Amino acid sequence: MRWAIVVVLLGALAAAQQASEVREGNSGGWRAGITVPAGTQIPLKLAQGISTKSAKVGDAVYAQTVFPVTANDRIVIPAGTYVQGRISEIKRPGRVKGRAEFLMHFTTMIFHSGYTVMLPGAVENLPGSEKQTVRDKEGTIQQDGTKGKDAGTIAKTAGEGAVVGAVVDRGIRGAGIGGGAGAAVGLASVLLTRGPDVTLPTGTSVLIVLERPLSLDGSKIR
Repeated sequence: MRWAIVVVLLGALAAAQQASEVREGNSGGWRAGITVPAGTQIPLKLAQGISTKSAKVGDAVYAQTVFPVTANDRIVIPAGTYVQGRISEIKRPGRVKGRAEFLMHFTTMIFHSGYTVMLPGAVENLPGSEKQTVRDKEGTIQQDGTKGKDAGTIAKTAGEGAVVGAVVDRGIRGAGIGGGAGAAVGLASVLLTRGPDVTLPTGTSVLIVLERPLSLDGSKIR
């Protein structure tokens, strides 16, 4: 009789456990697998500054998510989740032409529980940035050009040279000579000076997009 009671109790416990697991799976509980679709945007902030003046190919990039990502009415990527990447290309600005640019890919996501997944993420935008743009689908970040500034430098030195020439020669001829000399100095200054580097300070907003679906184990997300 006792054995019969024990068997009945064990059977009831097993049935209850199975029913609980089925309910969790059907309701999208933590035991269910989760797929975040390709094209999902994930907003980040950089945990360290990056500059094409000092960065090297292969350098690690660290960031954190700043807003939760949801799927099926639940948070699947909490705010504050760690994200890691690598710099894969760097181009310094030229002295005559060529803008500074670099490419970074985000490859790893680490949840607060320690759960780590591969992340197929590419930079899509730099929200709020005024001097840098994302120029292609790969996520290359490029510094804005300086044509207007260079023209201003040449014009300024030409004007200063014209004033000096007019004072020395006391006439239009002197102003013309001085202006030409000033323009030459300004042009030389432009040609000998590199353009601005890309500089992204700590806390810079970076919007990445998933290039492929991201599969997650819901039981490990914290």
